[in-house]
Amino acid sequence: MRTARHWLIAAALTAALTAAGAAALTAPASAESNGGVRIMPLGDSITEGTQVPGGYRIGLWQRLAAGGYRNDFVGSQFNGPASLWDHDHEGHPGWRIDQIDANITGWLRTTTPRTVLLHIGTNDILQNSNVAGAPGRLSTLVDHITAAAPNADVFVASIIPLSNSGQESAARTFNATIPGMVQGKVNAGKRVHFVDMHAALTTGDLIDGVHPTASGYDKMAATWYTALRAVPGSIGDPGTPTSPGTPTGGTGDALASAASGRCLDVPGSNSANGTQPIIWDCNGAANQRWTLNGQALQSLGKCLDSPTGATAGSKVQLWDCHGGTNQRWNLNSNGTISNAQSGLCLDVAGNATANNTPVQLWTCTAAANQRWTRR
Repeated sequence: MRTARHWLIAAALTAALTAAGAAALTAPASAESNGGVRIMPLGDSITEGTQVPGGYRIGLWQRLAAGGYRNDFVGSQFNGPASLWDHDHEGHPGWRIDQIDANITGWLRTTTPRTVLLHIGTNDILQNSNVAGAPGRLSTLVDHITAAAPNADVFVASIIPLSNSGQESAARTFNATIPGMVQGKVNAGKRVHFVDMHAALTTGDLIDGVHPTASGYDKMAATWYTALRAVPGSIGDPGTPTSPGTPTGGTGDALASAASGRCLDVPGSNSANGTQPIIWDCNGAANQRWTLNGQALQSLGKCLDSPTGATAGSKVQLWDCHGGTNQRWNLNSNGTISNAQSGLCLDVAGNATANNTPVQLWTCTAAANQRWTRR
């Protein structure tokens, strides 16, 4: 009786998620394009990020950006917080394998991804929809993906754990078929890869017995990121310094100007509000380390800030972090870094290359003194 009751609860939850997914389809998606290698996050509510909007896509995007990779998430859907810079995806709450399969060819033709991240099958189990046939449906879906996008790398994940014991048993049976199916595709010359997502989480990582908590989604992000880095080309190549070599003590957190090779530097390690950064010889010190936290660029515990009402020529500055749009930055595919509020770009004043040249805000031109790379 207890098991039957849990199946009924799960069915009700799934029905609600299906309705939410159908409603989302009635509104046009707001596609973003960030340049770089195109990645399609594909699946159901776990890809969409139910309970934690953005889901694993938040941690994955942050890891890709911090690693110096340039990527563009693609899909007809759009959601997530500001800390997720690219909100496009193909996650449909409540959808089963057959529903994804019925639409996949059109989606792929529209978005032309280089890489597909597939996590699907949970709703087949929650809805008790011919569970025995789910492995065959998944295999057919993968065939349709590889036929429509033969040059794409397709990462097929086992589905994450479920709290209900009967459903978890069905999930394990389903998951056990995936490695062999994937290997069969590989033997046929297809670019398909297995990702053991089930092993990355436990039921303790679930917020409602089905969807992950924020930390659970981040475990998914870490697992995707590891899998992607293991396949050359699937996420492109990380950014490289514009001048030969890496400075001693470098951490990969420095931002070097394409015009001079010198790094964005907080002068004298002065973290007072209003301090204007400069360029200086790269040395790997803390005052040249800029970490990504959502869309914030942080150094010495402060955030890079565009003053309110900034115009071309205004100084860029350090300021206490508060999450406003004037402290949100877009790392663009052409190497520029633009402010979300003002739309202005980080610019080395006067196109100079000497140590101690101040960094300001200016109309974006993509000139060398506005392009930056990770070191």
